[in-house]
Amino acid sequence: MTAAITALAAVPAFAHHSFAMYDQTKLLVLTGVVYQFVAQANHAEIHMYLIGADGKLERGPDGKPHAYGVEMAGAAAIAEQGITEETMKAGTIISVKVNPLREGTDFGSKAGNSALAKCPWKTPPARGMTCDTVQGRELLGAAAF
Repeated sequence: MTAAITALAAVPAFAHHSFAMYDQTKLLVLTGVVYQFVAQANHAEIHMYLIGADGKLERGPDGKPHAYGVEMAGAAAIAEQGITEETMKAGTIISVKVNPLREGTDFGSKAGNSALAKCPWKTPPARGMTCDTVQGRELLGAAAF
């Protein structure tokens, strides 16, 4: 009986950690400027302002920078990959591949086996390019972008 109760209690916890809300058939490649890193045990997040193909910050209809959030594995797991509060401090320019939310809001999950590309400090990629093309860039979380 105890095993059955334990198994049933684990189902909601497992469902909570599902990435089913993300569209695994879509892949976005985004470049942006980090404004917040949230280290949580279950899912760490990076919040950034997107940089457009013209090399400038994208702006919404309200004139404010276009914010986008990226969910990843837990803070301990990604720290082993070099993704920490120190490496993702505000002002860091990154490129990341994400699977967007199915419902369309500006949030996604870092695509499985791809690296997060970090540009050297204050060195954005050329127009229309991503951080993996910048000399001196770092790849965090995987060997290839």
